[in-house]
Amino acid sequence: MENKIKITTSVLKAKKRRGNKITLLTAYDAPMANFIDEAGIDVVLVSDAVGTIGNGKPEAISVTVDEMIYHTKAVRNGVKNSLVVTTLPFGTYTTIDEAIKTATRIMKEGTADAIHLEGTKKENEIIEAIVYSGIPVMGHIGITKQKIVRTGYIRIPGRKANEAMELIKDAAAMEKSGAFAIIVECLPYRLSEIITGALKIPTISIGSGNKCDGQGLVLQDMLGLYKEFTPKFLKVYADISKDIISALTEFRTEVESGKFPGPEHTYNIEDKELEKLIMSLQQN
Repeated sequence: MENKIKITTSVLKAKKRRGNKITLLTAYDAPMANFIDEAGIDVVLVSDAVGTIGNGKPEAISVTVDEMIYHTKAVRNGVKNSLVVTTLPFGTYTTIDEAIKTATRIMKEGTADAIHLEGTKKENEIIEAIVYSGIPVMGHIGITKQKIVRTGYIRIPGRKANEAMELIKDAAAMEKSGAFAIIVECLPYRLSEIITGALKIPTISIGSGNKCDGQGLVLQDMLGLYKEFTPKFLKVYADISKDIISALTEFRTEVESGKFPGPEHTYNIEDKELEKLIMSLQQN
């Protein structure tokens, strides 16, 4: 196996220059993060989708900074080489001061390598301020929580020329503000190709086609562990939910029938020691 290197923002930028694809997956706990790291995935994104996928909430906007810090710590414990990037939760970066405070907490308390935020060119000053404070920022355009909350539904953006132009401007503004990479979520693939070609920083597609510098998915989605949301762009690489349910059912059945645990799963005490114990108990 080839020697793995520690992924940094500079490594990602170098991959873009060389034309090497970047990989990104989400994680919210140490075991899954370790699997991702061992597989050689470049970026582990601790996204606020933990609200729905990890914590069973009906939405992600109620996720708190403390929750993100908790899950980032867990992910960090499972990672050696991947770049750990954590999302700033909804409503925690509405002002520059608030954004810096939130990002700093996630970096110091959560031990993230970088932070990730959704936005448009309106967040220019916020991104610039966070970067100026020494914190790497991954931007995000396309489908975002802000747009979903504002409109109440999910709509593929960028299908009209004027809207596509605004998205191009958003991406360019994020690059100018100092973002080291941008997630491009659910944009028409030809638009994502234009954006990728216009930027010097990497673009990572989530449902935006194969012309970006990298690809990302939610781990639970691609392993068949979360079936409440099955977008067109999702590829399920292994449906391990069936194997998990089968194993859990077998455990229940064996416990109920007395088959588990068997002698091979139990510890013993020598007969003479047991006799001593029984005698002691009788004397007391």
